[in-house]
Amino acid sequence: MPELCETYACVPSTERGRGIIISGDPKSNAILYTNGRSVIIRYLHKPLEVSIYGEHAYQATVARFSPNGEWIASADVSGTVRIWGTHNDHVLKKEFRVLSGRIDDLQWSADGMRIVASGDGKGKSFVRAFMWDSGSNVGEFDGHSKRVLSCAFKPTRPFRIVTCGEDFLVNFYEGPPFKFKQSLRHHSNFVNCIRYSPDGSKIISVSSDKKGVIYDGKTGEKIGELSSEDGHKGSIYAVSWSPDGKQVLTVSADKSAKVWEISEDGNGKVMKTLACPGSGGVEDMLVGCLWQNDHLVTISLGGTISIFSASDLDKAPLSFSGHMKNVNSIAVLKSDPRVILSTSYDGLIIKWIQGIGYSGRLERKENSQIKCFAAVEGEIVSSGFDNKIWRISLQGDQCGDADCIDIGSQPKDLSLSPLSPELALVSTESGVVLLHGTKVVSTINLGFSVAASAISPDGSEAIIGGQDGKLHIYSVTGYTLNEEAILEKHRGAITVIRYSPDVSMFASGDVNREAVVWDRATREVKVKNMLYHTARINCLAWSPDNSMVATGSLDTCVIIYEIDKPASSRVTIKGAHLGGVYGIAFTDDTSVVTSGEDACVRVWKLTPQ
Repeated sequence: MPELCETYACVPSTERGRGIIISGDPKSNAILYTNGRSVIIRYLHKPLEVSIYGEHAYQATVARFSPNGEWIASADVSGTVRIWGTHNDHVLKKEFRVLSGRIDDLQWSADGMRIVASGDGKGKSFVRAFMWDSGSNVGEFDGHSKRVLSCAFKPTRPFRIVTCGEDFLVNFYEGPPFKFKQSLRHHSNFVNCIRYSPDGSKIISVSSDKKGVIYDGKTGEKIGELSSEDGHKGSIYAVSWSPDGKQVLTVSADKSAKVWEISEDGNGKVMKTLACPGSGGVEDMLVGCLWQNDHLVTISLGGTISIFSASDLDKAPLSFSGHMKNVNSIAVLKSDPRVILSTSYDGLIIKWIQGIGYSGRLERKENSQIKCFAAVEGEIVSSGFDNKIWRISLQGDQCGDADCIDIGSQPKDLSLSPLSPELALVSTESGVVLLHGTKVVSTINLGFSVAASAISPDGSEAIIGGQDGKLHIYSVTGYTLNEEAILEKHRGAITVIRYSPDVSMFASGDVNREAVVWDRATREVKVKNMLYHTARINCLAWSPDNSMVATGSLDTCVIIYEIDKPASSRVTIKGAHLGGVYGIAFTDDTSVVTSGEDACVRVWKLTPQ
């Protein structure tokens, strides 16, 4: 069975104009965040150690450790809360339907017995508190008229709950059983986040009106606010207390994070403004923060996670990033097989190094979307959802000059010939286009609808796969194509065609879940009955020694076939990526890199059978 040796985790899903919740467990130094349907657990001191929980049926919104760190409660947009174990296989303890709309925040009580959740709902039910083991209600929460963005549980007795939301109110409840005590209207815009200090003596709420207000933890009376001098110039999205309760960290849409000193009388003044790395674009707005032990964690709209040291705020932060959306292709450079390039359709190209992990983004001058992507030595070629092909030179970590070629219709597939990398074959809806460098040298209408294509490494042969499942083989002479043969075996549109590294074989996959390995010389089927996926095949790769083919599919599995054995002796990686596998490559004869809908990249080690 292949073993998972590395996971390069995704970053939190973010949304413009909203804060996101990132939480942690001070004992194990773990942090929790959500992306799509996944909940990600990672450790601040071990960036490569990642655990992912993917059992939610809908997009997850928030996750929190219980006070003893043994359980995690996570919630999603359908209003469901799942409570599951931190260790041994994330066993599910309970699942409750709490609200009728999305849950935006949830909090455990200090004794770990109760959970309060807030969010959106029908009618007046925007907040609910319940027992963690039985799900029975503990109180009535009236007093809000719109979505409740945040809630907090007083960590010490007597228990209190505070909530805040889009109706500009902060509400205070006493209990248990909890009942409405009072409504506080000190903000003039959405109140985004509310938090109790660790000793329960103070509450702070922050809002889109750029203000922060501090209340007494027991009575709920306002006692002070964050000073406007040197304050935030944009909406404040999140706030987090220091472990000693004397300072808070805030993050804002003005792209800065600030550390405030909170005096005994409840007023706050800025101690330090933290400059987060970035170019200053919209994606550098900060939307989430967490103060855990000695770490100050901030998250930007673009997904960059920065970790500052609380004991030395002048030290430059440790920053790392990753994908937020479906990672649709992977390329491994021949010159250094440890380097992996992955792309997602929002235009992000990230470089990973095996054993190290995140190694930086490749910044292109034109950040266009990416649908097809290919890389050879010193050059990357990509196409998006328009009619353009981009050829970008690659110098180390930097993208050099970009050339853009308009080919007249949307590219469906592109393939480079490694021996003459100037030559590229691009397939479109009705035919193919040959590029030499940045020139279109021929546009050929083939008379059938094209689904996938590949060009041989020396540029002398092209294989075009049709929507009808036929493979058309052409010889390339000059810049014209001459049809040599038509191979019929597939029963669905072709999705991917790949030549083996020694060019003695090629493999193809289709939407009808079948893959076929062909002998190139005789054009006969070499490995048949490769029918073990349950959905369309999205990607396919050859091992460098030509002995194995790996396929990745929408059914979340990766299957590795050995060429000289029957297809039934395959090796399957089940559930490689939640939502489907979209990119696959071999880095050496025993390592496979995969990527998928869950925005993660994984490295698997194959053990010889």
